Amino acid sequence: MKGDFVYVLAGWEGSAADSRILRDAISQENGLQVPKGYYYLCDAGYPNAEGFLAPYKGQRYHLQEWRGAANAPTNAKEYFNMKHSSARNVIERAFGVLKGRWTILRGKSYYPLQVQCRTILACTLLHNLINREMTYCNDVEDEDEGDSTYATTTASEDIQYIETTNEWSQWRDDLATSMFTDWQFRNA
Repeated sequence: MKGDFVYVLAGWEGSAADSRILRDAISQENGLQVPKGYYYLCDAGYPNAEGFLAPYKGQRYHLQEWRGAANAPTNAKEYFNMKHSSARNVIERAFGVLKGRWTILRGKSYYPLQVQCRTILACTLLHNLINREMTYCNDVEDEDEGDSTYATTTASEDIQYIETTNEWSQWRDDLATSMFTDWQFRNA
């Protein structure tokens, strides 16, 4: 379901590098699993590696940079970043709804680290439960009633490491070019 959290790794300090946290999440015994053929959208702090689709660095990204007809994308990388940013807004909105539901997540916490981690896990589990079971709850709107099941694979099919490769970068380039070409055709 849109707005659900599929994996939570609580306990890292805010100053830790995103890529370091991601590597830890994948290496955990029951860590983050990325089935082959699937990917997570991530921000520029993460590597563009198999299973993790990052935006292009050095290109416009945030949606407010695209407002107005004069600010339309001029190339495939810009168009890709615009669409990536739009899709990531769903992720940011899920965090906003989570914090909106649970006051304890909004400010500083003076509880011991273990209690803080458990609190975050409990809040995200309850958030997901509310999304699934309380269909009348208006906190999160479903824009798509499509298949909301998660991919299931065996552990041997999951991505086990994170490394930027030429193949993955080329895949992103091909995707960006295809998206941009389709957009140009529709707007010609």
